[in-house]
Amino acid sequence: MAGLEPRVEYLESFRCPLGGLAAGPPRVLCHGAALFVSAGSERVSVYEQEGRLLTAVYSFPAQVWHLELSAVPRLLYVLCAQKGIYCLSPDPESRFVNQDDGGDQDSEDGEPPCAVISVDPDACLLPDATLCTFTVVGDKLVTLAQGPAHWKVQLFECPRPGEDARPRGQVGEVELSTSSPLTGPLGEPTAARFLPVLCCVSPAGLSALHSRAQGSGAFLLERTLFGQLFGVDASLLESPVILCGLPDGQLCCVVLKTLVTSKLSPGDPKALVKILHHLEEPVVFIGAVKTESLAEDVGDTHPDCLVALGHDGRVLAIKAGWDEAGTLVPELREYRLPGPVLCAACGGGGRVYHSTTSELCVVDLAQGGVPSGDLGDPPSLLCAAGLGVCSVVTLSVLSEVPEGGVRLLALSTRGRLMTCRLPLSSEVPGPTRAAAASTGQKIKDLLSGIGTVSERVSSLRKTVDQRNKALTCLNEAMNVSCILLSSREGPRPISCTVTTAWSHPQLQDVLMATCRLENSSGLSLDRGWALCVRVLTSASASDSDVASVATTYTIPVDRLGPGDRREVTLPLGPGEDGILHLPLTVSCTLHYSLREVVGGALAPSESSKGPSLDECRPDVLPEQDGICLPLSQHTVDMLWCLRFPGLAAPHTQAPGLLGPLCDPVDTFLGSLLGPRSEPTGPASLRAKFLPPLVATIHVSAELLRAALGNCLSGTSLGCAALQWLLAENAALDVVRARRLSSVQGVAPDGADVHLTVREVAVTDLGAAGPVQTVEIQVESSSLASMCSAHHAVIGRLQRMVVEQAARIPGPPDLRVQCLQQTHSSHETLLREVQTLRDRLCTEDEASPHATAQRLLQVYGQLRSPSLLLV
Repeated sequence: MAGLEPRVEYLESFRCPLGGLAAGPPRVLCHGAALFVSAGSERVSVYEQEGRLLTAVYSFPAQVWHLELSAVPRLLYVLCAQKGIYCLSPDPESRFVNQDDGGDQDSEDGEPPCAVISVDPDACLLPDATLCTFTVVGDKLVTLAQGPAHWKVQLFECPRPGEDARPRGQVGEVELSTSSPLTGPLGEPTAARFLPVLCCVSPAGLSALHSRAQGSGAFLLERTLFGQLFGVDASLLESPVILCGLPDGQLCCVVLKTLVTSKLSPGDPKALVKILHHLEEPVVFIGAVKTESLAEDVGDTHPDCLVALGHDGRVLAIKAGWDEAGTLVPELREYRLPGPVLCAACGGGGRVYHSTTSELCVVDLAQGGVPSGDLGDPPSLLCAAGLGVCSVVTLSVLSEVPEGGVRLLALSTRGRLMTCRLPLSSEVPGPTRAAAASTGQKIKDLLSGIGTVSERVSSLRKTVDQRNKALTCLNEAMNVSCILLSSREGPRPISCTVTTAWSHPQLQDVLMATCRLENSSGLSLDRGWALCVRVLTSASASDSDVASVATTYTIPVDRLGPGDRREVTLPLGPGEDGILHLPLTVSCTLHYSLREVVGGALAPSESSKGPSLDECRPDVLPEQDGICLPLSQHTVDMLWCLRFPGLAAPHTQAPGLLGPLCDPVDTFLGSLLGPRSEPTGPASLRAKFLPPLVATIHVSAELLRAALGNCLSGTSLGCAALQWLLAENAALDVVRARRLSSVQGVAPDGADVHLTVREVAVTDLGAAGPVQTVEIQVESSSLASMCSAHHAVIGRLQRMVVEQAARIPGPPDLRVQCLQQTHSSHETLLREVQTLRDRLCTEDEASPHATAQRLLQVYGQLRSPSLLLV
């Protein structure tokens, strides 16, 4: 980059808004030794290079958007935002202005005191609030206005010297298509972020036209390229062409002489517009450069390449070329520069100077880059050389210096006017083969790195989604836990009820439990929830060394929404020994698996392992691996399991529910012996020859009425008490429908069990007379069945007494002496039971019969006490 260091010289400082100047409105024009500077405000300053001082400051009614100078006559045209175009003579002796006091100038802005001249409103040549830019071509004024839906190009005749400062009338008009809306929701014009670019291009070779067209907004173009771009009509008419660069990226042209005659000729005016290209970004500069090298004796140095720059760095270069058939055609190439491009200017030797937000750069289009081929291919990247000057918002080429360099005129964002002397060198950096290969390898490495980062980002995004879902599930689990733990009394929002029924699979009667999980809350049980049913079998009374056996069933709950229910059926017995050990405890619990829900979110995948994820390992989960929420606990005893074959009609009885557990061989032999044959076996002999075993319980009628409450409506106390005892039995509906107070059922071991409930009066306990009681009698020929049923009744009565203890006012008046006698007799019987059991443990096997018979008699007396539950 040696030989490209510029020598910067600061000329003047102009005041600028807070934050600096923005690209677009600032303009700098050179006319001889005078510089016309607009720093983005409503003022235009005149600076003399020879004296290095400001000679005048023109103050306009609004912000200045565009400046142009006409050579003959020497006039300054100024476009003000939302006002129109003003025209004035910059000569001091012919100023059409009002001079104010020089004290209006702010000395602290760095500008020396000078006259501030307010432009008279009568100097407005063309008042129009929709004008965005213009250019002057000889005695014609070409404007570009922003319409409701289209851009509009208008042509006016400029006033001649000595005439009134008003255009002599509109000559032509044509609309340009646009791809972006130009009006707001209420129809008002929208404020353009980028101003359009308007310039005039003329064919080289005409001296008269050359002198008229060489203004501040015009340039020449080599005739071959001119004819290829703008057509035969423009070449034959030798007409200047107006180029329009729009903020939406369109680059279009209008032949000036056809626009002049458009009112006189028929046809569609839009046919006068030709779209050359679409940059797909706002056009910020249009110019021309010379890219072909010529021999020393050839004097044609006119530009042969039309250049257009977009704001984001896209460059369009149009040259004359040859196709495969040998026909002369315009050749369009696209390049890419680092953007954004704030301003640009064309110099000699194919150089284009452009400024970005970071640096002023130069690029040589004569060297160019690797051609992009078709226009559909991605544009190649131009290698630009930095000049070490930053923050330039407007730029122009003053002249080529004799030493072989170039002199640039620039205005910085801080409002500083400066000149840059840049020595020309043929060593402007370009893309060499080694650099291109290195760049290609770097691009491959970058793409590989981008792919790796993309995969990691995708993996991390997946991990984050998993953790978000896990957090959502944990939040729902916390809500479910709160509502279950806070509702200890009354109906629970999530409940589990248990019912039992006998089934007959594979010629064997099996007691089945149906667990019904019902969700009455507003929450859902989704992934991770499971229903755990634990069945605990009590130890056998005859074998105290055998411990209780617990079996746990786990059933996943899949999306149990509000109002939904789920049922599951589980076997309760008999066990492997063929005996149903009662009572059974069935516990229902909701279990939430933390490892299932959170474990996958905490385990990083192979592509997402990193220091941040290694800290979150699955071993942070608690040891219990979940949350347990108890729902219900039920004790399945003899009253649950009794079967009542005689209560159902014969045609509705299931084959497996007619009697006790039967051996298929015994059933077959029984059918051969005939219906008159009497059953044989220990159980049948015991039922035929031994008296039944009986247990009796007396309960206060007042206590039962208080406990049963609404169940007594329309039925007797005995019937209601029996229904209460068989509340969990499958035959409850039949017992309630027939209003029975006595039933005979079959126990799981096949023994008959007779339940009787009746009201009796006890005369020897009440101090004020007989006490109304309810007698519950359990009768069976099997000692085990009778004890099991008796135990089930006692358990229900105990729970009832505990529940009603705080509700009933108090026990009735009883005879204390009678209670003491009964209590004393029971203590005597208990001591005798202990003595008899000790004797059975010490006697030999020859003489325990009498002791056992007496022990049974004592147990019978204890099972029929005279005590009363009150």
